[in-house]
Amino acid sequence: MSYIVSIILGIVEGLTEFIPVSSTGHMILTAKLLGFDDSTPEMKTFMIVIQLGAILAIAWVYRERISGLLGMNKKAVTIFKNRAPLKRLDLVHVLLGIAPALTVGYFFRDFIKSLFSPSTVLWALLAGGVFMIAAEWFSKNKGRPTAKEIDQLTYKQALMIGLYQCISVLWPGFSRSGSTIAGGMFSGASYKASADFSFLIAIPIMFAVSGYEMLDAYRYLSLETIGHFAIGFLVSFVVAYLVVIAFLKSIQKIQLRHFAYYRFILAALFWIFIMR
Repeated sequence: MSYIVSIILGIVEGLTEFIPVSSTGHMILTAKLLGFDDSTPEMKTFMIVIQLGAILAIAWVYRERISGLLGMNKKAVTIFKNRAPLKRLDLVHVLLGIAPALTVGYFFRDFIKSLFSPSTVLWALLAGGVFMIAAEWFSKNKGRPTAKEIDQLTYKQALMIGLYQCISVLWPGFSRSGSTIAGGMFSGASYKASADFSFLIAIPIMFAVSGYEMLDAYRYLSLETIGHFAIGFLVSFVVAYLVVIAFLKSIQKIQLRHFAYYRFILAALFWIFIMR
């Protein structure tokens, strides 16, 4: 691996990990276009390392929210209005949002790995795009969001988002953020509230998955590869941070269907460069 490849993969990971376009699909396509084998143990370890960079970026974006959930920021934990505490997201919401995916991922880990293939990702890109368009239509025409902000989410909505997240766990390429954001909109949450909750629950989910994978992958870290890993990690961190900040600022301008259209284009590229 060259440093240029490390930078390119770090950029791709940072750009795609948290927006609903499927980072898995982008990684497979990028590997094909660059002409290298992404199935070697060293490359799999590299992918885990750059994913950790993206996770730390989102954790930094939501650092105040996290400190409030953990009781480390008293001002964030309790806000008063007319001497009554406002409804606020708590750890129960987070646990309900991550428990289904962690459970499914743990018990079906080997089965899920067997599903990783270009054809699986191709169909997941298409199905996920249709799912996102349907969610946006439902939210605008049928749903009438009851939770416009993340702090208005109910426990039931948090659980429903967690259950929708299982689609992406069982179907590589469907997109974790795509399934949770669209699932949130189907559950009565606004686009913004769904996106915020999706990003927040990504932190424990991805830390758990990446940490588990590193238990075996760390042996492939060496003095020869550490420079490439460090560059990829840093690039992924910076790009992911900028992408999430930009996404949250422009969320009303970039609708979910725009990402769905992009997924259809990516599926076409899959068909041209990988499937044929």
